[in-house]
Amino acid sequence: MLKLAPRFAAAGPAALFCAALVCAAPALAADPPLPPGGAAVLGWTLDQQKIGYRNMEKINPAHVVKRGAHVRALPAAKTAIDPTWTWQGKSLTVASYMAQMRTSGVLVLQDGRIVLERYGLDRGPQDRWTSFSVAKSVTATLVGAAVKDGFIKSLDDPVTTYIPQLKGSAYEGVTVRHLITMTSGVKWNEDYTDPNSDVAKVGFSIAEAGVNPVVSYMRKLPRETAPGAKFVYKTGETDLVGVLVSNAVGKPLSTYLSEKIWAPFGMEQDAVWVDDIAGHERGGCCLSLTLRDYARLGQFALEGGKAGGVQVVPEGWMADATAEHVTFPAGGVETGYGYFWWLIPHG
Repeated sequence: MLKLAPRFAAAGPAALFCAALVCAAPALAADPPLPPGGAAVLGWTLDQQKIGYRNMEKINPAHVVKRGAHVRALPAAKTAIDPTWTWQGKSLTVASYMAQMRTSGVLVLQDGRIVLERYGLDRGPQDRWTSFSVAKSVTATLVGAAVKDGFIKSLDDPVTTYIPQLKGSAYEGVTVRHLITMTSGVKWNEDYTDPNSDVAKVGFSIAEAGVNPVVSYMRKLPRETAPGAKFVYKTGETDLVGVLVSNAVGKPLSTYLSEKIWAPFGMEQDAVWVDDIAGHERGGCCLSLTLRDYARLGQFALEGGKAGGVQVVPEGWMADATAEHVTFPAGGVETGYGYFWWLIPHG
C-alpha cells in the first residue's frame, strides 16, 4: 500500500527561526487543492482533471508496482516527425491538436525508437498519468500470465472456480472467457453521468463483512441474457477479473505485474494502481504510469508478451487477445473487442 509521508515534521527552534524569516518574504503560491476521490472522479471539472489525473495516489489508496534494477532504453530515432494535417477545413499541428483536445502527452515509437514525444497540461516525462480503462488490457494480460504459469487452468473454467463467493449468483455458468470478452449476460449500467449507475457504485462501499466489495456488489446483479449471447461493456467485471487473478496467483495484482512485466521488461518508474475500498487494486481502472512507460507497455504487446527474454504469456496470446472475439456496431461503425482490448475495424 502506498503510504504518504507527513507534510511537516515537529518544529524545533531552527525551524521556528526559518519560519519567522519566511513570514517576511513574499508568500509562496500554494499547491492547488486535490479534487475529491472515489466515485467523484466521474464528475471532476477540467481543472480538477488536470491536477487529479497525475496525483491519483494522493487522492485514493493505491498499491505500488515496483520497477526493476534496469531500464529498457527508448532511444531517439535519427529522424523525428512533426506532422501537420487538415481536418474539417482546419489546419492542425500536434501542438494545436493537443491544446484543443487537452492532451497531456503523445509519444510515438517506430521500431522501438521515439519519433515523437510531446507533453501538455503541465505534465512532464517524470509525471505519471492515470490510465482509466487502459488498465483493463493490463489486467487481461495478467490473465494470460496466470494461464502461462498454470494458476488459471483454462479460459473456459467457471469464474466460480476462482471466486467461490459468486456461486448461486447470476455468474453461475459464466466462464473466464465470458468475463474477458464482456459477454457474461449479467445486467449492468455503465452510465458515467448517473451517480446511481452500477459503475458509480461498485467497489465504493462494504456491504458484507469478509467479502470483497466488488464481489459483494456484482453477485447481487440480475441476469439479462445467456452467457456469450451479448456484449455489454462492464467495468465491474474487469474489477472481478482483477480479484480472480489475485485469488488464482495468491498475491496482489501489483506484485504480480511487477514480477511478470514491470521489473523484467525494464519500466523506468514505479507505477501506482488505485485500490477499491477494501484495499484491492481495481482491475478495471486507474493504473498510473509515465508516458514513456505507456510506450514500453505497447512495445511489450508488440513483441508478443516477452519481458527480459522470457515469454510472459502463452505463445500467441497477444494475437488472440487482440483478435475479434465479439463484433457489434458502435457509432455507426462495426467494431471489435478482444480480451479487454478495443479493436480498430477491419484489423
